[in-house]
Amino acid sequence: MGVERYLLVMVGGAIGSLLRYLVGAWVQGLLGPAFPWSTLFVNALGSLLIGAVVRLSLEGALSGEARLFLAVGVLGGFTTFSSFSYETLALLQDGEALAALTYALGSLLLGFFLAYLGYRLGGMLVA
Repeated sequence: MGVERYLLVMVGGAIGSLLRYLVGAWVQGLLGPAFPWSTLFVNALGSLLIGAVVRLSLEGALSGEARLFLAVGVLGGFTTFSSFSYETLALLQDGEALAALTYALGSLLLGFFLAYLGYRLGGMLVA
């Protein structure tokens, strides 16, 4: 992989992270902090956008570099949930319903468990 590809991902990731912060703050300002609306909105928007980017790329409307910049860089920095959503969809489209269900539920349960474990370990480090 050439240095240019790394730079596309790096710059795209920085843009996506900044957009996540700005969009999240905007949504939270509109709807308040009582529920994680900003995360829900960012993840939903990222899922919509990665679907469009991947389809445009598959149809030849976007180059491989544009897909790398947008899907891996910008949307990867914006939300990794978008990648998870597309990968689950790809499994379903390939007729792998059980694999899609396993991946989706496994990701959710493993992510929740590891967040809890990390929370507990962090508490042990400061105790």
